[in-house]
Amino acid sequence: MRRTQLAIATLFLVLGFNFGTWASRIPALKVQLGLSTAEVGFLLLASGLGAVFSFPITASVLHKFGSKMACMIAGGLLPLVLIGLALAPNYPTALLVMVFEGVLASLLNVGMNAQGVKAETVGKQAIMSRLHAVFSLGGLAAALFASAMTFISDVVLWHFLSAAIILWFAVAISIGHLLLDKQEQGNGKRFALPTGIALWLGLMALCGTIVEGSMSDWSALYLKDVVGASLQWVPLGIAFFSVTMFIARWFGDGWRTRFGAPKMLLWGGVISGVGLFTALLIGGLIPALLGFALVGLGMAAVSPCVYAAAAKHGAVALAAVTTMGSIGALMGPPMIGFVAHETNLSWGMGLVALAAVLIAVLTPKINWE
Repeated sequence: MRRTQLAIATLFLVLGFNFGTWASRIPALKVQLGLSTAEVGFLLLASGLGAVFSFPITASVLHKFGSKMACMIAGGLLPLVLIGLALAPNYPTALLVMVFEGVLASLLNVGMNAQGVKAETVGKQAIMSRLHAVFSLGGLAAALFASAMTFISDVVLWHFLSAAIILWFAVAISIGHLLLDKQEQGNGKRFALPTGIALWLGLMALCGTIVEGSMSDWSALYLKDVVGASLQWVPLGIAFFSVTMFIARWFGDGWRTRFGAPKMLLWGGVISGVGLFTALLIGGLIPALLGFALVGLGMAAVSPCVYAAAAKHGAVALAAVTTMGSIGALMGPPMIGFVAHETNLSWGMGLVALAAVLIAVLTPKINWE
């Protein structure tokens, strides 16, 4: 079981590394393709649309082939997306590539979370929170690797090709240790729009990933443009958020076992909402950093707890909830950007705070038994 857990953790690392790789080179891709800021926003939105389109595909793959095959397909094809993005000759091609990024990332997200829940069941040990902590490490590793590659060459293709080789190797050594599972039997639907508990859980996943993605993408700009922090302090926003989220996720499995998912989600939403509203209302660098740290602490439990709960209701429910989470992560930040463009970034971040509070509101509406 130890090897299986490490294999699943490696896939979480792969997805985080994939996201971090292309996200870290957005400025270079903007120059390479001659894009405007608005076009970059739509490029990010394209991956979100891919996640939306992926739901029937993901549900069918899990229903027919199981989560191990889903991980194999997505893990094998995602590196090709990186290469395709680096080779894209124009903006329309890049948009199409990013749609495929959304589809494959969502498929891997569902497959690896299904493997994580199955490993919890077989091993009788909570591991989902720590797996999501490893996902965060993947993003950090990608950022460090991107920084190192820029010292070697400014060419995006060489960076993405090197990253693709690393990802293929990681997937190759992991697949053989994943748990075998069978497709759902009987007359269950392969595809259905989320209803009932799957819908409520999906909304919670959507809100959680909107908050997480928006903090990653907009905290630095908020500190610079709204708070007026100097450039050397700007990176601390994402640092405070990321560190508290990682620590909380690393220890979150024990907390989930002790306190239960409902309490963690309820208080997580409250803590995050209070933290972000505090940062917005008081103003200043220190309140903002403390607020961002509270958001990381509060949001840490959302994805692990919600995905684990969804898996208890079958592959289609898990596919629906995880896809809604992917949509929030990929479409949330661009939508916040559009709101900020029409009003200001404070209003945009206010919507992020409301999304956090909504998690606390939704938690009592769900039967967690």
